[in-house]
Amino acid sequence: MSGKITINGQLIDFTDEKNILAVARNAGIDIPTLCYHPELSVVGACRLCVVEIERMGVQASCSTAPIDGMVVFTNSGRVNRVRKMVLELLLANHDRECTTCDASGACKLQKYANDYGIKRLRFPSRSQCEALDNSSLSIVRDPNKCILCGLCVRICKEKQGVGVWDFKNRGSRTEIVAAMDQPLAESACINCGQCIAVCPCGALSSNSTAIDEVWAALRDPKKTVVCQIAPAPRAALGEEFGLGSVDVTAKLVAGLRKVGFDKVFDTVFTADMTTIEESNEFLGRVTEGKNLPLFTSCCPGWVKYAEQFHPELLNNVSTCRSPQQMFGSVLKKKYTQDLGIKAEDMFVVSIMPCTAKKYEAKRPEFMTDGVYDVDAVLTTVEAARLFREAGIIFDSLEDSAFDQPMEQATGSGVIFGATGGVMESVIRYVAGKLLNAQGRVDVEFTRGMDDTKIASLSVNDIKLSLAVVNGLAATEALIQKIQSGELDVHAVEVMACPGGCVGGGGQPCQNDSKARQTRATEIYNIDSKMVLHKAQDNEDLDKIFNKYWGGCCNHETHHDLHTHYHPKRQIAGNDIVIKDAEGPEVTVCLGEGCLKKGSLAVVEKLLEMPVKLKGVFCLESCGEGVSVKFNDQILSVSPENVVDTLKSKCSGSGCCGCS
Repeated sequence: MSGKITINGQLIDFTDEKNILAVARNAGIDIPTLCYHPELSVVGACRLCVVEIERMGVQASCSTAPIDGMVVFTNSGRVNRVRKMVLELLLANHDRECTTCDASGACKLQKYANDYGIKRLRFPSRSQCEALDNSSLSIVRDPNKCILCGLCVRICKEKQGVGVWDFKNRGSRTEIVAAMDQPLAESACINCGQCIAVCPCGALSSNSTAIDEVWAALRDPKKTVVCQIAPAPRAALGEEFGLGSVDVTAKLVAGLRKVGFDKVFDTVFTADMTTIEESNEFLGRVTEGKNLPLFTSCCPGWVKYAEQFHPELLNNVSTCRSPQQMFGSVLKKKYTQDLGIKAEDMFVVSIMPCTAKKYEAKRPEFMTDGVYDVDAVLTTVEAARLFREAGIIFDSLEDSAFDQPMEQATGSGVIFGATGGVMESVIRYVAGKLLNAQGRVDVEFTRGMDDTKIASLSVNDIKLSLAVVNGLAATEALIQKIQSGELDVHAVEVMACPGGCVGGGGQPCQNDSKARQTRATEIYNIDSKMVLHKAQDNEDLDKIFNKYWGGCCNHETHHDLHTHYHPKRQIAGNDIVIKDAEGPEVTVCLGEGCLKKGSLAVVEKLLEMPVKLKGVFCLESCGEGVSVKFNDQILSVSPENVVDTLKSKCSGSGCCGCS
């Protein structure tokens, strides 16, 4: 549909815009909103985006479609009165301790209150404060700041397909809580932080306790403090200091040295390491025809999602540690020996775009001599705060280079920061190894912000089908196609966050599609300028492989640089009696993974049978179907076969209604 509408006396063309808000913004007219996001469904909850339309009155511009001939006013006296009233009501129920809020300076509610000159409120403030939920290693929830915009609910459901957040109660008692009103750490949260990225007012923030831990380590003369820098922050940290999405790697290194770090390394080094280890793992699987497709393991949000919802795929997940954890392992297991210190005397800090990396660093799989391989993770935003606390004027820093002996890096490792980068890195390596490809190998199909990309490549006599996906809702859709036989692929790169790491939950607040694309473009600009292009071009890496393990891709590297993942318990709780009847006892798993596979439909089937029916929030035996306990045996069933399965197990005794 297309046509013309008049906004504030200006005649404006529109084409495929779905609402007046989009038409106005495209024409350079800003309409405030707190609940609207162009990539999510529209709910019209905050009512801040109201406009006045001739013959229609005051309407929400986000949920009103443009109609040819429509006359709209975005700043009439009536509109401004409504907006000020909305803001006053929101502020009255909001914890207004802005000076101690992580979102201060980036908070939309704070901005609009200032824009509309709201200095005093006519309404009383909230009388009670609720406790913060800081149970998660990655995310802190402050219910006192929540304005019920629902953006966290929608992005978790629509983009991530997890649905941790939802509304509870109605009317004035409405609140947003984690599933079953439990602490966030006990929910199915994958720690991706996308809810932080869309929260407009600081109700959700990164767990920043690591900053204090870093300062304590820097002030401890007994500690050797080492930092590693991921690819994505170098294209986003400049935004925090007004420099835009430009490469600030050299300034970042210089700033860390001024803060007091003893050594500064580039995670791109172990991204190259990951490429070599994972590429050879992939080629081995293709040759053997086992555990395909191979799913990448660099993204901790995706790994936790697989552990919770798709444990049947864990054998398909690459055993390679992520670049962060590979570097941690190299530093604690090997580099400490070069320095003549114990693992416990080295403090390893990572600067990452991702809140899930905080969770990953504390996994028990990633320890050396009883200490974590990575001690603390700072997001891009937290790294900027570290510099501010240190009094460093970032844009005046002189450039500085990474430390030896792990200084060299390739463009192949840099592009890990954008969706498709891991897959392109693997293709570059394979092309060089099997096809003896020289010079640059650019792979166009892996690039771009589309949530799913699939292509086929021929390598010698082997035809490979490859997939790249970002966002876990899109990942789930892809998995369903693979498991149904609709799609046959050899390898899948998964990034939990839209756009990959450039869109991580720890990146600066301008985390929309435009910002993600700008950062990704800079990542590829960095790659294009680098002399070394493929992971096997990294001579420093070759030396490290030979020095520490006698080469790559062997038993020793597998011990230090690989791991295995296992099904995770999702929700703790007691048995729930669903149907108290005479007969054998049947317990159905109601954990998140089994709920997705149809456990409620299984319950409905079992209600028709003469059994005592119970539910439990995890039997901890995740498989391809719904987990059911019967006669002290854990069975994997579906709604379609559960009745026949139980009848076959009772051997015709009639205990469950069989004859």
